[in-house]
Amino acid sequence: MESLWLESPHRRWNPLKGEWVVVSPHRTQRPWQGQTEDASVPVIPEYDPKCYLCPGNTRANGEVTPKYESTFVFPNDFAALKPDVQEATLDVEQAGLLRATTERGICRVLCFHPRHDLTLATMTPAQIAPVVEMWSEQVAELGARPEIQYVQVFENRGSMMGASNPHPHGQLWATEHIPNEPLAELKAQRAYFEAQGKPLLNDYLTLELKQKERVVVENDGWVVVVPFWAVWPFETLLLPRRAVGSFSDLTVAEKEQLAEILHLLTAGYNRVFDTPFPYSMGFHIAPVDGEEHPEWVMHAHFYPPLLRSATVRKFMVGFELLGSPQRDITPESAAETLRRVIAR
Repeated sequence: MESLWLESPHRRWNPLKGEWVVVSPHRTQRPWQGQTEDASVPVIPEYDPKCYLCPGNTRANGEVTPKYESTFVFPNDFAALKPDVQEATLDVEQAGLLRATTERGICRVLCFHPRHDLTLATMTPAQIAPVVEMWSEQVAELGARPEIQYVQVFENRGSMMGASNPHPHGQLWATEHIPNEPLAELKAQRAYFEAQGKPLLNDYLTLELKQKERVVVENDGWVVVVPFWAVWPFETLLLPRRAVGSFSDLTVAEKEQLAEILHLLTAGYNRVFDTPFPYSMGFHIAPVDGEEHPEWVMHAHFYPPLLRSATVRKFMVGFELLGSPQRDITPESAAETLRRVIAR
């Protein structure tokens, strides 16, 4: 890219959400006297007798976690949504201003591995493969329910991202309505498909593979890029080379390649600042609302908060909350850093 876009303040368009992102490369030199995080790395045992998710332990609600040997799925003991809510709507004085609807849903926890001290970064691709398979099975089961329109697969990694337990695990929330983020992406992808006759994310990936500036790591089935419109410092977007809508569309080889690239990316994250990298990660798959979705390409977002070091994170405050998203280091610089550490 020309130096103007790498050195001067500018805006970048996010076609997936229909919003602008402010990029301020010159701010990377500003001094930091704000909050810093604890960079110490706790010693985590293979088994923790106090951990609710370790095999054989009793959870907070009295249920006993079985002595599983691979993955383990169970209903969230403190679920945010319930499947048996009585349907109702509210519209005070029919003004369309004070509105509410009930929301049915199912929340499940997926333990990635029985060992307490592992993460996707330290698991092997062979150990991650059953996780990918369980994601696929759970999405198929939950998505087949007539009241469910969306299944959100996600992981919060690290206490900085609100993870209440270090045991390797993620969650699945199946909801009666399509949530805000995938709904915005649905509208954008549908509009692009209607105008161009092709999926937005397929065309976007073609451009990224031509330019190579923001490509982080790739294999035969998947590509990781720092998106052109990234907000978080080391944000990445995981895309399939083939236009597929959900886990059920993946071949056996593509599932194996997904496990491989998840390991490569998360292990690379840990090497950026030589610390376990916190992040929130989630797959956006096609809605399960009974409609065809030729416009949708499944993908995963990784949102890590660390900015300058293991102790300095990005805060989404001030202008970001009241104006537009903003970032300092360019996506191109972040991609270069990630490429370098993954190639180690």
